[in-house]
Amino acid sequence: MLFRHVIKHYVIQAGDSDKLGAVEDWTLKGKQYSQLHTSLKHEAFMLGTSKVKHDKKEFELFITTAPIPDLNEKLIVFGKVIRGEDIVQEIEEVDTDEHYRPKSSIGIRSVNLKQSI
Repeated sequence: MLFRHVIKHYVIQAGDSDKLGAVEDWTLKGKQYSQLHTSLKHEAFMLGTSKVKHDKKEFELFITTAPIPDLNEKLIVFGKVIRGEDIVQEIEEVDTDEHYRPKSSIGIRSVNLKQSI
């Protein structure tokens, strides 16, 4: 899964969607499709996905790189980076174009999930 957008001190986005409008979708329309409520909030290193419904079966992954309280109503938080924060910070430092797209390919090869209650 490739990272599509890297916005320093905000969020990094990976996923199937390469549309330029994907960033605008979750920032402008997130409240409209709120269906899942969670107690997790958008601190740094939180994992989330968009509450915006897409026509296709796309998946977007967002990793916050700073506390972003304005995302609490726009993204569904489902996890937290518990190891590899330094890698997230390295990704945040890559060169991007004017649309926040990384100039070199950066992706996720594997993920380990751990459920905690």
